[in-house]
Amino acid sequence: MSRRIASALVAVTAALAGVAAFASPAAAAPADKPAVLSGWTQTSAASQNAWVAARQNQSGWSAYGFDWSTDYCSSSPDNPLGFPFQTSCARHDFGYRNYKAAGSFAANKSRIDSAFYSDLKRVCAGYSGVKRTTCDATAWTYYQAVDKLGSSPAADGSAAVSGVRG
Repeated sequence: MSRRIASALVAVTAALAGVAAFASPAAAAPADKPAVLSGWTQTSAASQNAWVAARQNQSGWSAYGFDWSTDYCSSSPDNPLGFPFQTSCARHDFGYRNYKAAGSFAANKSRIDSAFYSDLKRVCAGYSGVKRTTCDATAWTYYQAVDKLGSSPAADGSAAVSGVRG
């Protein structure tokens, strides 16, 4: 009888090991993943700086299973009129992709878009005069595109709309 129990335990253990091997990386992610994601997608400069530091050390965050991929500003210029928007677009992509993967995109889209606009305005703050005015207007245009079109099919990557895929 004990041989049957031992055989059954071995079979159950093997089956569980097989299931664990196919478990999604998100299932193994640390419990604070939602808090970390939220912290990196706020409107503040501190949030942006923390995300930039983490992006530079992605291997240190590998257990979290974040999607760091980006197409930057999609089919819109990454540096329109010479304004360096590329990093802002990358952080916006990070927010869109990771909240979609978490199944909570709709609840966080507005904040991600607002963080994007805040990032762009910080870029523009480095300019003055007409150049600042031009940068601010360009930032507003980019923000309006993601705000209005960022939940379109293009945001899910199923169609190309300038500058709004996440």
